[in-house]
Amino acid sequence: MHGRPRRPAKPVDEEAASAKAAKLRDLQVQVLQNHHSRTYTKEAIGLSFKLLEINPEAYTAWNYRKLAFQHNVKELSDPEAIRSVVDDELRVVEVALRQNPKSYGAWYHRKWLLNQKLTPVDSKREFGLLDKLLKVDARNFHGWNYRRFLARFMGVPDEEELKYTMDKIGDNFSNYSAWHNRSILLSNLLIQQSKGFESKQKIFSEEFELVTQALFTDPSDQSGWFYHLWLLAQISTPDKPQLIASWPCNGAKLSSSFIKEKVDQNTLSSIWCHSLKERTVPIVLYFNEPVKGLNQSSVKLKSYLEFGKDIHWRALSMTDSGYSNCWTTYLQIANECSTSQQYSVEVSIPCSEDIVSRSGSNYDSPVHFTFTIELISDSQDIDLFDKPVAWNCSESLQSYGNCEPIPFDLLKITSALIEEESNWHFERLSEQIDLFRELPDDNSKFVKLTLARLLLACAAMKSCGRSLIERKRYCDEALGHLSDLIHLDPSHKQYYEDERSSVLMDKLTCDMETFMKHCSVQVQPNSVPLNHVQLHGLSLTCVGFAERLMWVQVLDLSHNSVRSVEGLEALQQLVSLNISNNQISSFTALEPLTKIMFLKVLDLSFNEIGAHPIDTTRYICSSPFSHKIEACEAFEQCQKKNINVEEYWDAILFFKSLKLKQLDIEGNAIASKENFRTLVMELIPSLKWFNGECVN
Repeated sequence: MHGRPRRPAKPVDEEAASAKAAKLRDLQVQVLQNHHSRTYTKEAIGLSFKLLEINPEAYTAWNYRKLAFQHNVKELSDPEAIRSVVDDELRVVEVALRQNPKSYGAWYHRKWLLNQKLTPVDSKREFGLLDKLLKVDARNFHGWNYRRFLARFMGVPDEEELKYTMDKIGDNFSNYSAWHNRSILLSNLLIQQSKGFESKQKIFSEEFELVTQALFTDPSDQSGWFYHLWLLAQISTPDKPQLIASWPCNGAKLSSSFIKEKVDQNTLSSIWCHSLKERTVPIVLYFNEPVKGLNQSSVKLKSYLEFGKDIHWRALSMTDSGYSNCWTTYLQIANECSTSQQYSVEVSIPCSEDIVSRSGSNYDSPVHFTFTIELISDSQDIDLFDKPVAWNCSESLQSYGNCEPIPFDLLKITSALIEEESNWHFERLSEQIDLFRELPDDNSKFVKLTLARLLLACAAMKSCGRSLIERKRYCDEALGHLSDLIHLDPSHKQYYEDERSSVLMDKLTCDMETFMKHCSVQVQPNSVPLNHVQLHGLSLTCVGFAERLMWVQVLDLSHNSVRSVEGLEALQQLVSLNISNNQISSFTALEPLTKIMFLKVLDLSFNEIGAHPIDTTRYICSSPFSHKIEACEAFEQCQKKNINVEEYWDAILFFKSLKLKQLDIEGNAIASKENFRTLVMELIPSLKWFNGECVN
C-alpha cells in the first residue's frame, strides 16, 4: 500500500502448520459448543482466550466473550471486582493485538469495552498502548482509528491531536495515516471556527507549504500526494451545496403538442414535451455535490395547475445512501381543458436546513425560477414511432429551417464556482502549477496527475468571456497529461480515460459556440421538433457534465468507447438514445437508463453484452433474489415462458423497468442466446420495433 512493496512470505514448516491447524479446529469446536449452550464458566472463557491468542480474527469468539462478560458482570456489585474483570478483558485484547496489530475484531472489542463505561478509563494506559503500536507501524490505520475514538471519548481537543499528527509527519513524511488524520482534524476545526482556525487562507497556505516540502523531499511517495489532493478539493469547491442547473430551465415554455403551421413557418416558441402526452412533467434539480432532504417544504411549487398526486422528490442515484447530485419529481397534471391554456409554474428553493450535503453543510443559496406549460385541447396526436428511428452518423447536423435549440444561457441557474476569495484561490492554484512544473521527474505519474487536477481546477474558475480561451488552454494541457498517464500507468488506464472523457465533455459543452456545433432541432416527416445532440466518434468512455444536457431529447453517443452511462439519469427529457458501437459489457452498466421514465428508443447494437464469461460488473447491482415485489413478479413471469432466470436476471431487472417502442441490440453476444427475444417481448409489451423489424 502507498508505494510500500509486500514482504516475501516466510518459509512454512508443514508439520508445525498442520499441528496448529488441528489445535485451532479443536478450539473452534469447543468455543462454538460453549457459545450455543451459553456456558460462561471460567474454563469455557479460557478456551476462547486460547483461540483468540492463535487467531484474533475469530469473530464468534469475540462475540462469545461479549456475552460472557455481560452475563458475569451482572452478578458483580463490588467496583474493584468489576475493574478486575474489565482489566482482564483489556489484557485479552492486548494479547490478540500482539499477534495481529490490525485485527478488526480486537480493536472493535476494545471500543465496545470502553463504551460500557463500567470503570474510569486509564487514559495513560490507552494512549501508551497506541504509542507502542504506532512505533512498530506508524501507519496502522486501525490504531489511528482507535486514537480518534479515544480522543473523542476522553474529550481531547482537536488542536492537541493536530500537534500529534505533526510530530508523526515530522518523524516520517510517508505516514499516510497521519496525513489522513490531519485532514479530518482540520476539517472539524475549520467548520467549528475554532480559535486560530478562523482564516482558511492562512491555514491552507501553511498546509500547502507543509505538503510541498514533503513532495519535494520524496516525489515518489504517495502519502503527500493524497493530502495535496484533499487540499486542492478544499479550495476548488464551494463550502456549501449550490443548485447549478434545472429542467425545465428558467423561462422555458413546454407544450403538449405542436401546430404544424408553426413548424413549417419556423415560428416555434415552445418545446414539445413527450411526457405531457401522459399528463406528466418531470422537474429535475441538479446540485454541485450530493445532497439529501428535498421535500415539499424545502422545494416550494406554486401554480394554478392541479396536481393529481402529492409531490414526492426522489434521488436519481445508483446508491441507496439518500444523497444525490440529481433529484426529480413528476407533476401529474389533473386539469381538464376545453381550450388551449397556459399555466406558469414557479419553483422556489429558499435557505433550508432540510437540504444537507454529505459534509453536513446546509443549503443557503436561495433560487427562484419559472417555466410555462401549454395545454392544447385539440392538438394533433402524433405517433413518433410509426416508423423505426434511423440513425445516420455521417450526416452533418442541421436544424430544421431556422429552429434553434434551447438558448444555452438559460440552462445555468447559478455557478458552482467559488466567488468569495476567488482571486486568492486562483493565485494559489497558479503557484502550485508553476511549482510542480519545476519538479525534475517529468515522468512521475503523481506529478502529471496533480498537474492535471490543478489545471482543471483553474479551468473551472474561467467560465465566461475571454476567460473561455484560458479555460480551454488549461483543459488542453490537462488532456496532454492524462494522455501521458494512460501510457505511463497502464494499470489505471480506465481511470485516466474516464478523466479524459470528462475533460472532453467540459470542452464541448462549456460555451454555446462550441456546443451548438453538436446540437440541432430535428423534425422527422409528420413528427415534432426534437432537441438533438450528436456526440459520436469522440473516444468518450463515460458521460460527464450531464447537467448541461438535461434539455436533450435525442442523444447520439455511438462509435465511442463508453463503458457506463452513469449521469444520463438526469436527462428526463430523453426520448431516443443511441449508444451503439461502444464497450457496454453488461445490463448493470445500463441501470441509470431505468430511471428515465419516457425513454422510447434505445440502440444498444454492437456492444459487448454477454461476451464476457465472467463479468463481475453484473454483481454491482442489488441481488436478483431480493424481496422486491416487482422483481419477483418479473422473474415469475419469465419462468412461465421457460426462461432461465439465473442466466438472465440482470436483463430481466433492466427490461422490466423500460417502456420502449424501439430496441436494437444486434451485434451483442446475448442477442443470439436462446429465449432472449422471448424475454424482451415478454417484459416490454409496448415494443413496436425490434432490431429493425416490426413486432406484432
